[in-house]
Amino acid sequence: MRLDVVSLAPEAFAPLLSLGVIGRAFGAGIAALHTHNPRDYATDKYRKVDDEPYGGGAGMVLKPEPVYAAVEAIPVLPRRRVLLMSPQGRPLQQADLRRWATGTDQLVLICGHYEGFDERIRSLADEEVSLGDFVLTGGELPAAVIINGVVRLLPGTVGTQACLEEESHSAGLLEHPHYTRPASFREMEVPAVLRSGDHGAIASWRLEQQQQRTAERRPDLYARWQEQQAQQ
Repeated sequence: MRLDVVSLAPEAFAPLLSLGVIGRAFGAGIAALHTHNPRDYATDKYRKVDDEPYGGGAGMVLKPEPVYAAVEAIPVLPRRRVLLMSPQGRPLQQADLRRWATGTDQLVLICGHYEGFDERIRSLADEEVSLGDFVLTGGELPAAVIINGVVRLLPGTVGTQACLEEESHSAGLLEHPHYTRPASFREMEVPAVLRSGDHGAIASWRLEQQQQRTAERRPDLYARWQEQQAQQ
């Protein structure tokens, strides 16, 4: 997969290239990361990428010309999606990461900055994405989150694909508790069922724990899961 990031702070993405399994995926050629700085596409001698907002107001607004030029200079692969990092976007879901990991050959991630971006920049994007109901100084952190989340789903990044299938949010529920040795630690015991060797009982216990944990911690997710189960 090809990942192209349009950002005024391209150096923010360098750590991804050496970050554990994600860094190894880049090193193995499973994914390729390219950064594009709109400042390199500014046409004036000051390499200006922002300006005052029409109508007045605080802050500076990212100009459309350098961003358009940066995006239009990126090679286009057949299955491409352009994502705009924006607090006005749809909240990111695990299903989005899986959809992009399996259904695209290229993701272009546009990072905003300053007070915001010129409204015309929105027309470049296929989707607007948000990490939640809060505002950051730029779109670099959300873009890095998406890159991490997508690359870890690509075949070859994680050794055991079953790990990806059983984790939180993959099936609509939070993940069940995990334990390892020792069986007893500071008077906290590993549940007997996990030491029983009865794989059927273990599977039932884990599903029960998933439902209980989701109902307690994320009742919204649990209600959605129950609705999906009723429709099956």
